[in-house]
Amino acid sequence: MSDKTITFSLSEEREQEMQVILRKVYDALTEKGYNPINQIVGYILSEDPTYITVHNNARSLIRKIDRDELMQVLVRNYLSE
Repeated sequence: MSDKTITFSLSEEREQEMQVILRKVYDALTEKGYNPINQIVGYILSEDPTYITVHNNARSLIRKIDRDELMQVLVRNYLSE
């Protein structure tokens, strides 16, 4: 067994791409009358795409984001503020 810790790093460009996608998904959910935070959290926890509306291609967009990458960015940003 190895005691090495695996490091995980994202490029700033990838983070910006994820932010743009997440904003579009958020906006689409809002336009359809959903609580976007609850829906996005449901998707992140379950990876069930039905939490995300198909409106404005939001469901296809959210699938372009790796959940592990998204969680890394969210935790880092939460702890940095």
